[in-house]
Amino acid sequence: MSPPRPTKRSGRENPVRPTTVDPVMVAQRAASFTTRSIKAGSKVAGLRMAVSMVDLTTLEGKDSPGKVRALCRKAVCPDSTLADLPSVAAVCVYPALVGTAVQALQGSGVRTASVATGFPAGQTSLESRLDEVRAAVGEGADEIDMVISRGALLSGDGSRVKDEVAQVKGVCGTALLKVILETGELETLDRVAEASRLAIAGGADFIKTSTGKVAPAATMEAGLVMLEAIRDHFQSTGRAVGMKPAGGIATAKQALHWLVMVKETLGDAWLTPRLFRFGASSLLDDLLRQLHKQASGNYAASYDVPEA
Repeated sequence: MSPPRPTKRSGRENPVRPTTVDPVMVAQRAASFTTRSIKAGSKVAGLRMAVSMVDLTTLEGKDSPGKVRALCRKAVCPDSTLADLPSVAAVCVYPALVGTAVQALQGSGVRTASVATGFPAGQTSLESRLDEVRAAVGEGADEIDMVISRGALLSGDGSRVKDEVAQVKGVCGTALLKVILETGELETLDRVAEASRLAIAGGADFIKTSTGKVAPAATMEAGLVMLEAIRDHFQSTGRAVGMKPAGGIATAKQALHWLVMVKETLGDAWLTPRLFRFGASSLLDDLLRQLHKQASGNYAASYDVPEA
């Protein structure tokens, strides 16, 4: 079902228009989402929702088929001792391990995502980046996480950023395209807003904060600016774009703060894995610990939380 449509503005908004962001106001607004009181029942629902939104990720040089298969088992069944716990949304791996993940996840409903386009720096030729996307999609990837050319954006060549997103989208076929802005390298929130609009205009299905390889990664200030770009685009065109914070979100408490921000900025329609994800490797374990705490009154020991 399509998200409900907010009242549209008159005329069509230019999705890449210049913008000025007030960083003080953004910081105050982002901080306000961390002060909301959440009742126990709503907290459990939020924790379970967050589990269903995780892109369980391994992006290390030591990744192997065995490690990916183990991660896929955890993705499908994060904890068999918690009744009716959902699977995660996706498993995200390097292109060389897409085939392994696809086979391990077959029939589970968990999607296979792959980073591509010279992740994490994006400093390879456009043709080689496109070839990498084609290869990952050819192996069965359901989703592609691409990185933008941050150097082009910072040097004022926004049209190149938009064009490259469009070209990657063009070779994705039916795979979703999640566009990584690497907000920690963009220097200002104005740049984050600009990058968000360019990625959306290029055809991104999701915009994503970070690779997880650069600090700062997924700050709530950058996330709020990105959510507002998504809202503005939806109000002017009716097309819903997803959001994925990634990097540095390691606790259930942080995840709940993000869900509050999404709800209050975009509404309940975005509180679904179809439009919101967490890119994480360690977040899932803390979500499980918190769910055990809500169920029993005691935190699970580390050895009670299933390992990948």
